[in-house]
Amino acid sequence: MEMTWLGPDEGASVRSREVWAYLALAYALLAVALLAALALGQVISQTWVFSGLAAVWLPWMHWLYPRRRTHQAATIVHYAGILAIGGALVATSVAFTLFLSIGYPLAGVLFPKRAIMVGVAATAITTVVAQSDPSGRGFGQIDLITALLGLSVPLLFVGWQVGLESERRRKANERLQAALAENAGLHAQLVAQAREAGVLDERQRLAREIHDTIAQDLVALIGQVRAADGARDEPEQWRRHADQIAVLAGRALTEARRSVRALQPEPLDGAHLPDALADLAGQWAEGTGITPDVEVTGAPRRLVAGVEVTIFRVAQEALSNIAKHAKAERVGVTLDYLDDTVLLDVRDDGTGFDASAAACSAGFGLDTMRQRARGVGGSLTIESTPGHGTAIALALPAIPADPADPETLLKER
Repeated sequence: MEMTWLGPDEGASVRSREVWAYLALAYALLAVALLAALALGQVISQTWVFSGLAAVWLPWMHWLYPRRRTHQAATIVHYAGILAIGGALVATSVAFTLFLSIGYPLAGVLFPKRAIMVGVAATAITTVVAQSDPSGRGFGQIDLITALLGLSVPLLFVGWQVGLESERRRKANERLQAALAENAGLHAQLVAQAREAGVLDERQRLAREIHDTIAQDLVALIGQVRAADGARDEPEQWRRHADQIAVLAGRALTEARRSVRALQPEPLDGAHLPDALADLAGQWAEGTGITPDVEVTGAPRRLVAGVEVTIFRVAQEALSNIAKHAKAERVGVTLDYLDDTVLLDVRDDGTGFDASAAACSAGFGLDTMRQRARGVGGSLTIESTPGHGTAIALALPAIPADPADPETLLKER
């Protein structure tokens, strides 16, 4: 929608046209008054002198008008000069009351609101004084008509100004309505974009949740099925794999249901984060035969759900990667609570990999861990070299949980 506000150049053009309109009106009144004076036979030598002076004096208004706020003294002098010249002309012929009446509209044009009445009063006083007749002969009929015309001019001008102001306000209201309509459209567009962004973020979150839970459990389940298939002749070994298959399948089903309900991981329900990590390590040990060294340092405390979920999911992903790729014999998990930071380290002595190449990798697991860390204002560092194991370091802000949070209260019970 195109806006129609006047720019600086357009505003200056409008003001310039207004000045020329006032000047044209003043010259028109001067010319009409001079013709009327000639018709009345009231033109004397002073009339021509003051008429010429008025013709020379008026154009200065074009220079003063845009500067009337900063050159107030010059504006007052110019206005007083118009009244003095007009009063002198009225003294020679009452017909010049027409010209002197220009002082009324000019008061509203040149002066601020608080000084307009002063200009109007000065014009009225000048008119009365200039029309006084020391000879006592009084006004003739023609003089009276001319005087009435002189009073009618400012009234007509005031009506014209009121009409102009009404038109300005109407156009301003139209522009305001157009701007409000445009703002409403932009607001609706922003709301729609925010909704789309929220949907996209939620999809990405669910994708990470599914990858971190269901997909990993299914991969582990497939591994257990293959292992069970190879242990058909060993009932005890086969039974152990069958039990693991049941556990993994049940856990995957539980996480699938929780993903649909968009809840936090099941191991964190009703448990502290250190306990959840210990349980995770125990489950991982049952499936791999390797018992991780789990260590918690610092002062454990409740953190906001987003931070705890991120720590748990990164640990889960890191252990899953170790099981799938590392061929490690020793694994360690350390959770360190500092004053304003919480650190998670997951390390192994496995085969390792080229960390510089992994930094540019689009592998979903590593990318998911990085996204999770960034999502809560943290960072993820991966250190690894081929043949020398891997260390994953996660640093997150230790944002304390709100004690009034229902989930926090549930965990405390």
